[in-house]
Order: sequence, then structure tokens, then C-alpha cells
Amino acid sequence: MRASYSPGQTGLNVEGLEVFDELIPALMEKWDVPGGTIALVKDGRLVLAKGYGLSDIEEKDPVLPDSLFRVASISKPITAVAILQLVEAGQLDLDDRAFDILDRFQAAEGDARDSRINDVTIRHLLQHSGGWDRDKSFDPMFEARWVERELGVSKPVSCEDVIRFMWGQPLDFDPGTQYAYSNFGYCLLGRIIEEVTQQTYEDYVKSSVLEPVSITRMAIGGTLLENRAEGEVRYYGYPGESLAYSVLPGTPNRVPWPYGGFHLKMVDAHGGWTASPIDLVRFATSLDGSRPPLILEPETVDMMTSPPDPRLRPDLRYHYAMGWVVEPIGDSANWWHDGSLPGTVSILLRTSHGMVWAAIFNSRPEDWSEFASELHQLIWQGISAVAEWPSHDLFPLFGYE
Repeated sequence: MRASYSPGQTGLNVEGLEVFDELIPALMEKWDVPGGTIALVKDGRLVLAKGYGLSDIEEKDPVLPDSLFRVASISKPITAVAILQLVEAGQLDLDDRAFDILDRFQAAEGDARDSRINDVTIRHLLQHSGGWDRDKSFDPMFEARWVERELGVSKPVSCEDVIRFMWGQPLDFDPGTQYAYSNFGYCLLGRIIEEVTQQTYEDYVKSSVLEPVSITRMAIGGTLLENRAEGEVRYYGYPGESLAYSVLPGTPNRVPWPYGGFHLKMVDAHGGWTASPIDLVRFATSLDGSRPPLILEPETVDMMTSPPDPRLRPDLRYHYAMGWVVEPIGDSANWWHDGSLPGTVSILLRTSHGMVWAAIFNSRPEDWSEFASELHQLIWQGISAVAEWPSHDLFPLFGYE
């Protein structure tokens, strides 16, 4: 098997993996998605990295293998790893109470509306069991106008504003008694990292989680088109998507959802990172032991992926552990996380048999969950169709040792 690459190419000529050149473009055409990219690792080696379609329709720029995309909720495994590093260092305990650490964020009037908020622990936040259920109430990370009105603050709303706002809201259930996916919980984890390290969330993650494994281009994204980084794609809404209330000052009141409908700096710890799929698979291989150096001890990784309290497992086939959805397979497991924001869909998966793959796209179809499900199935289909895996390693071509 041979591979060749030079900067600016949309992909690598890899014999035996051509099946992905059929499956990914066909999916994008079906769902009217302009551009996407995939990276695939086998036994710690990057064997496929390829871009498809356009990163910018107006400029007709192609997607490259290392194009940067917003990764949305794949930010959560990154935040979880940062927290667990601090646990390893003895700076945190999983059963520490979150608001003992975040006491400066408490509302000026003192007592919380719901005293149960004082029982929320770091473990609860990692496992989405802190007491907030967006299906029963709302997701405060995407309610900027409400927060502005209630607190009398100006745009843009900050994480601190959201925390103070939530100090006056009731919980939806007793902490630790059930699972309910919570972006707000991971917002709190980001602030805990800042309180403990006395660094910004982004700076700590870059220096302690990413740079030790040679990931240097990842960053918290910019909200507006003019804020995009060098090498970052342009994001597109789906056909007929409505306009959004702008969360930033100095912009029109109504804007396209991908550019001003939410604030990337504010959703940092649960949805703000930009990365290439190559960055994402490198991150995952630093956890499962397939490509040293490791950024967590093996015992911590076991804890990170272990089943939570049975009450937090609505489906016994898989569970949300700490930053990952985990499906036990024999004596191993599949781990994954997907992500979506207006303008992007992402998925990162580590399989039980030594593979890691990531795929990201620059538009989110209206029925994005069905799109993501089809993507997941197609990549498994492509993997099953490979008769012989390449022996090369493409990581060094993209600056990884």
C-alpha cells in the first residue's frame, strides 16, 4: 500500500481505501452538505486523511485533510480529560462539590433558589447527572436573550452570567439520581478548571492536554465569519433555515445561525473547540494507549470509561461515562462522542478492535441526527469492505511525531 501527500491536496492516494471516496461524497450529496473530511487510524497509525467537497462555496476552496472545523460537543471529552488530569494531580476529587469551588459565581443575593445545587459534585457534572434536564426545562447555554433580560446584562452573555442566572433556577431532579445531557454542566467544569489552575480554560487545555501530544492548531473558535482561523472552513445553514437572534453587539438583530446565533467563547468547555479530524484521532489515540505519549494514566482511563451508577443508565447496551458514550464489547469497548451546532456535525469514535476515526462537516442538515446515524453506518460499512489495511503512517506528514 502506498500513500502520497503534499500541502494543498484534498486527500491522499491510498490503495485499498477507495471505498470511502464513494461513500462520503454520496452521503454529502444526499444531505446537501458542502464539505467534510475524515481521518482514520488503525493500530495507532493514521492510514487515511481526506477532504471532500468545498470548504467555502463562494471562493470554491476545497476541504483539505487538515482543514479546521468547529467540533461542537466533541469538546466534552477534551474537558473531561482536563478535569481527570487535575484529579490525578490531587488538585481535585471527583466528589468535590462544584459550588464549593465556584463560590464566587453565586448570585449576589446569597442563597440559591434550589438548595440542591449545593450537592452537585464534579462526578455528577462529568456524568450529566447534576440535576438539569433541558428536555424538562431549557438549555441555558442557548438562551442568551433570556439571561440578558433577567440579569440586565449587555451582549455578549458570559459563562459567569449564565451561572448566576442558573443560581436562581430550580433543578429538574436530585443530583446523582438520573442521567440528562447537560451543556451547562460542562460549562461549570470549564470554570472549575479555571478556578483550580488560575489559567483560562483554553490555555490550560492547550498546554496540558493538547501540546504534550503535538496538537498545536486546536483553539476555541470565533463566532463571526471574519473571526475564522487560518485553514478553517466556512459554515452553512441548511436550506430554509430561519435566522437567529444575534448574541453579539454591533451586528444585525437577526443573523444566520452559524455566525452569531451562539457565542463560541461562551460555550467553550462544552462546544467551542475547532480542530481537524487528524487532531481528534490523535487525541483519542493518546488515551487508549495505541500511540504514546499518554495524557492520562491507564487506571484513570478505566475510570473515565467505567459504567456509572445504574440509575444513570437508561440503556444497558451503552452508557455515558465521563465525557464519552461507552459500549462494552467483550473485554474492551467502543467509545464515542458526536457533536452538532448550526453549521457543523462531528463524530469521534474509538473502536474495541484498535481503530479510531473522526469525521466533520461544515453544515448541519435539518434532521442532523439521521445524517449522523447514516454517517456512522457508512463508515462501519467502509471499514468492513477493506480487504487489506495499509502499513504506512501518515501522522508525520501532518506534523505529528
